[in-house]
Amino acid sequence: MPEVYDFRQPMTLTREHGRALEMALQTFARQWGTLLSSRLGALTTVSLDVVEMHTYDEYIQSLPQVTTTIVMQVEPSRTPAVLQIPNEATMTLIDCLLGGPATTLEVPFRELTEIEWHLMKDMLDLAANELAYGFQPIMKVAFEVRSAKYNPHFIQLIAATEPVLVARFDMSIGPVQAPISLMVVAEPILAELRAADDMGGRSDEEQREHAAALDLLAARMAEVPLPVSVRFRGRSMGAREISRLEVGSVIRLGHGSDRPLDVVVGDVTLAHAAIGVNGTRVACLVVSTEEEA
Repeated sequence: MPEVYDFRQPMTLTREHGRALEMALQTFARQWGTLLSSRLGALTTVSLDVVEMHTYDEYIQSLPQVTTTIVMQVEPSRTPAVLQIPNEATMTLIDCLLGGPATTLEVPFRELTEIEWHLMKDMLDLAANELAYGFQPIMKVAFEVRSAKYNPHFIQLIAATEPVLVARFDMSIGPVQAPISLMVVAEPILAELRAADDMGGRSDEEQREHAAALDLLAARMAEVPLPVSVRFRGRSMGAREISRLEVGSVIRLGHGSDRPLDVVVGDVTLAHAAIGVNGTRVACLVVSTEEEA
């Protein structure tokens, strides 16, 4: 079915980046499913459904009003991440950790008790390690489980328009089926993928040659001649005044005698200079740069 494309927010992944992320998250899903099976005593599988880019607000709005939202911190970027698990699946996980059977529990919503949270966090810490392992081919990263929230619509971790990567999974705990999702801030991961694109497929010798070529290009660019002008402050004149100009006319400038001149390259003012001499030639002395002004 066709989807509406918003040119104001082109939240898309390149095929190569999408494939790299899919491989990382499929590894995480496979490892986590195996880990859960051994911990819960019930056959558990986790399979990746889709990886997409959205804004943070779009992701939050796609979540239920009430759900278990695990807030994590990603190192070294110190950005937040979210693992969302439906409340029904959360209670099934807790029950299995306590020795119960894998079955859907018809219980009203409630927050986890302190004991339940410690049980859950112990399992989530292992999941965070598997997530870091999955991302290892892309970047060295660590996930730290921080807290559990239950109303994601009141969680403001980053700006609403911040691009995020959203991975959606299907989890099965015995007969219990549950959709879960993972959100991470996009830019730190995409920056690593773009850097890998620049150096991908090159041998060590080719990488050294590439670095040497960049250095040579930078050195040559530094030698490119540029016309530099030293200007008084300009003034505006009406068409009538200009039409009356003739040889010997005096134009009064609006430039104070104690005001530095502008040092200009093209139409960009780079510095300010005072009038002076160098030997028998007129010169100027740079007294400030535009960054300092």
